[in-house]
Amino acid sequence: MKKHGESTEYEIYAIRYGTNTNRTRGRNFILDAQPNEILQMDFFCWFLRNGDHAIIIDTGMDAGKAARHGHTMLLDPVSTLRDFGIEPDAIETVVITHMHYDHTGHLGSFPHARFHMQAEEMAYVTGPWMGQRWFRHAYEVDEICQMVELLHQGRVDLHGRDREIADGVSVHWVGGHCAGQEIVRVRTARGWVVLASDALHYYEELERGIPFAVAFNVSDMIAAHGRIREMADSDDHVIPAHDPRVIDLYPPAGPGFEGRVHRVDLPPRLP
Repeated sequence: MKKHGESTEYEIYAIRYGTNTNRTRGRNFILDAQPNEILQMDFFCWFLRNGDHAIIIDTGMDAGKAARHGHTMLLDPVSTLRDFGIEPDAIETVVITHMHYDHTGHLGSFPHARFHMQAEEMAYVTGPWMGQRWFRHAYEVDEICQMVELLHQGRVDLHGRDREIADGVSVHWVGGHCAGQEIVRVRTARGWVVLASDALHYYEELERGIPFAVAFNVSDMIAAHGRIREMADSDDHVIPAHDPRVIDLYPPAGPGFEGRVHRVDLPPRLP
């Protein structure tokens, strides 16, 4: 395993598996000055790799549900793992940053994995807030039931607000976007990188100090910006979950992977 001194370092691969080129700023930001202007939304999930060891961060989106929600699938994230010699059957650790449908579409593809998720997120998706359409609209009932089944099989770790998943990988509650939203801190060769997941959909939220439009608690969403900055070595070490700029900033994982899989553990490219 690759180590820096006594500390494990990971490579981070961002899989761009979907996109929506019809998304408007008005759907992304509250009271935006140009609500009808198009702001493309991309969809990412990630895997961490250290030698032969891999950790999955979110599982992407089911193709049928993507179509129903108006998104375009670009690739199958599970099949893409095999392009890197990673067999889903061999995966032991999957982190679910929250349970929105674009993060939980392939739970069944990892039959031997243990799933790690905030206990607050499970309480949220099985509790009274789901009686309100505003809070439940980004969740899929069958995927919630699937996670409950995994829990009853003893395959889910519903952890507290801060948890070390492995040496060099930890998760931290920030809330905001949903009750159990967490971020993932990863040690890499260039320092500590934070996969913000949906605590940041776009870099613009961090740059301007504004919230995303889909929120459970707006104050927690804004407070998360400070927490993200505390955990990352710099703003250049922060990776949002839906910004097309990720593809422009970071190098592809190899020939043929341009626009599909990019290495965010490497330094960003100059503009």
